[in-house]
Amino acid sequence: MENTNYCQSCAMPLSKEEDLGTNQDGSKNAEYCAYCYKDGAFTAECTMDEMIAFCAPHMAAANPGMSEDQAKAQMKGFFPSLKRWKKA
Repeated sequence: MENTNYCQSCAMPLSKEEDLGTNQDGSKNAEYCAYCYKDGAFTAECTMDEMIAFCAPHMAAANPGMSEDQAKAQMKGFFPSLKRWKKA
């Protein structure tokens, strides 16, 4: 399986083993984080815009000087390239 640097749902950096989600068989999933993917399924059914709204406060808090609006704008540009949100 391709190893990614960011969760392909929320763009969280996947830098530690405990950050990784799990497949149905309990093995680690290298594409999605533990918050988005558990036991082989997404933990929440949501739209890309809902995911951005949820993630923006976390991204702003993790990046001093970044506003939630700036985080949302950055995510709106990046999220369409993530596997979960790519148009077929």
